Amino acid sequence: MTLKKLLAATAVSTLMMTGAQAGTLVINSNQSDPAPKAAWGELIADFEAANPDIDVQVNEYDHEGYKSAIRNWLVTSPPDIVFWFAGNRMKYFVDRGLLEPVTDVWENNNMYQNFGSTRASMTVDDEQYGVPATYYQWGMYYNADIFEQYGLEEPQTWEEFIEVCETLKANGVTPITIGTKFLWTAAGWFDYLNLRTNGLDFHIDLMDGKVPYTDERVRQTFANWRELIDGGYFLENHASYSWQEAQAPLLNGDAAMYLMGNFLTPSFPEGSNYDFFQFPQIDPSVGMFEDAPTDTVHIPSRAKNKADAKRFLAYVAQADVQTQLNLGLNQLPPNAQAEAGDNKFLVQGLEMLSEADGTAQFYDRDTDPAMAKEGMKGFQEFMVNPDRLDRILENLEKVRQRVFR
Repeated sequence: MTLKKLLAATAVSTLMMTGAQAGTLVINSNQSDPAPKAAWGELIADFEAANPDIDVQVNEYDHEGYKSAIRNWLVTSPPDIVFWFAGNRMKYFVDRGLLEPVTDVWENNNMYQNFGSTRASMTVDDEQYGVPATYYQWGMYYNADIFEQYGLEEPQTWEEFIEVCETLKANGVTPITIGTKFLWTAAGWFDYLNLRTNGLDFHIDLMDGKVPYTDERVRQTFANWRELIDGGYFLENHASYSWQEAQAPLLNGDAAMYLMGNFLTPSFPEGSNYDFFQFPQIDPSVGMFEDAPTDTVHIPSRAKNKADAKRFLAYVAQADVQTQLNLGLNQLPPNAQAEAGDNKFLVQGLEMLSEADGTAQFYDRDTDPAMAKEGMKGFQEFMVNPDRLDRILENLEKVRQRVFR
């Protein structure tokens, strides 16, 4: 055997040994809906093709079941990769030592530059704990045919928004559809009203437990919200509908607007006339801040195959991979070198987020889970019974003091 062949054989032998040591990469996924399941399935298949020494095993779970199960996995017998969320939802597990720092993945893959918009949401004490895979805008989606029928334009200010709602209501159209059966949709309204009323710094301080829920500035947020409730602008009996069920009035022309994330858009029938506008400005002295929830991938601190898990995270971070993944998800790639899909909602969202004065994640991602649970219950209760505001805020303040003591 020549020296060249000997070296080649040694290299192949070493690769096989590495593969044997690597074994199986176990991924627990919450991407069980058809479109994300297909998009992630394609990504994982491509990763396996590029890394033939790694055998990937995927365990899929529905969204709600996953949220409960992940707490048990991370403590007992975790997989090598988990899907999760940026911000405080991630930090909750980091603070308990359940997620592995992956700062080296960021350093070795030029991620500080390419993921500048999401770096802060992935960082705890100057260490990064995961890789952003996708994010998306929130805002007002609306039936453009209805707006055209009544001569309405996209409102830019709160006063204009109220006028639009009044015109719609006067013509027998429900201005705003919403389903609060699963609570988190009401949190979207709280986020935007608080961001537009008090700004991002105040909002994050509230999320971090540094501001009482009985603060007058929080009350002003609810005062603005009550203007919409008292005006009768929301879908009736919204607590009986899921967010999916609340799409029907928008799609059949009974309602005109829906505050939602961009994952709503695949429901619009082909050829239909829907559009998007930024949540209106309430106070001109307050910046235009947006919710931009970021979905992420992480390595549990007790994972068995961290070496290959890091290879997977580095792969997910690649610009071309993020481009392809988010084309399938119909969302936006966090990697600044990746390309967004050629669809008007993605183009509008990318433009809006690039010009935003700052971004939050979402109420139940930005604050402690125990606080989020009670907060969202309170928001739904307020939308149904706004006269209970004092009692609701007093209860939330008690929860804040207990959770953040």
